[in-house]
Amino acid sequence: MALPFKGADFLNLDAELSDEERMIRDTVRQYVSKEVVPIVAKHFRDGTFHKPWISQVAEMGLLGATLEGYGCAGLGNVAYGLAIQELERGDSGLRSFVSVQGGLVMYPLYAFGSEEQKRKWLPEMAAGRKVGCFGLTEPDFGSDPSGMRTTARKEGSSYVLDGTKMWITNGGIADVAVVWAKLDGVVRGFLVERGTPGYKTSDVEGKFSLRASVTSELSFDGCRIPAANLLPKSEGLKSPLMCLNQARYGIGWGAIGAAMACYSEALEYAKTRIQFGKPIAGFQLVQNKLVQMLTEITKAQLLALRVGRMKDKGEAKPYQISMLKRNNVQIALEGARMARDILGANGVADEYQSFRHMANLESVYTYEGTHDIHTLVIGENITGISAFS
Repeated sequence: MALPFKGADFLNLDAELSDEERMIRDTVRQYVSKEVVPIVAKHFRDGTFHKPWISQVAEMGLLGATLEGYGCAGLGNVAYGLAIQELERGDSGLRSFVSVQGGLVMYPLYAFGSEEQKRKWLPEMAAGRKVGCFGLTEPDFGSDPSGMRTTARKEGSSYVLDGTKMWITNGGIADVAVVWAKLDGVVRGFLVERGTPGYKTSDVEGKFSLRASVTSELSFDGCRIPAANLLPKSEGLKSPLMCLNQARYGIGWGAIGAAMACYSEALEYAKTRIQFGKPIAGFQLVQNKLVQMLTEITKAQLLALRVGRMKDKGEAKPYQISMLKRNNVQIALEGARMARDILGANGVADEYQSFRHMANLESVYTYEGTHDIHTLVIGENITGISAFS
């Protein structure tokens, strides 16, 4: 029987957490070890998302977890981050589902929606009975969302949408899409329900990454929706960027989970793999890799905890969250590659998890703002000079 996962805590950061934060992390940790880790390799291999996970994470209050009311848990940001960390220890695909549902669909409903929209969707989404997706990225516009070509026009008591969105997590299983389109040249948010005439989804096939996650294209061809489906408080590109900020925060924590999974696997393997008459953990080059992985995980934990505490106080700035996302995903990806190296040829077999995490992190490195884009966000803050224009 496998021992319970302990995680990496070289500086005893558990002492900085509240009893509630530790309890939430440990509850999700146990769940992931029992319900995710044993089956995720098969879903990754088959390219399928395990839908029962939706109700399971909902029962733990992890959908829209930091929102208040409407059936949401109202967790603090550190507690939420610790939960997300554990979900990504299982797989980035599961964490992506939770991030999109909460940070990119429920959050804009909460922040920009009408009371009627909130009452209709938020309790159902918190309970996992309804699934949402977030339509911002387009085939020709990822890092530069201001160039979007999807448009909306007012016709009587309706809006008509035309355009295409690409690389949309949850798109193929979503009951409702939060779609960003230009209305008279201004970016606005709209709710488009599955089954609306003129709205179609098609799933992306042939992915090497995030295979246990649904990724889709959304197309709108004369898609007519009621005027009441406009998110009334959304106006300008700042609205979807505020949503992305919520998701990026979770990604910063989630990457730690993937990094810990790879480190733990590499450490245990190195202590039991015998070469040249002794465990490979006894060789200097292997120890160097393990120390490097643990050091970067520890630094990532400190960064995440500090930004989380600031976010709980309403003090975290977008460029600080950019540093969290940028750093933690980078070190997780580098750590996954080191773990694969330590595992040798076994590292490419899905009996082990490091290669799966490495493949997933290649996507996480790119989405919700690429590594380079976050570099320039931070660069603008420290120099006062924008590299985007």
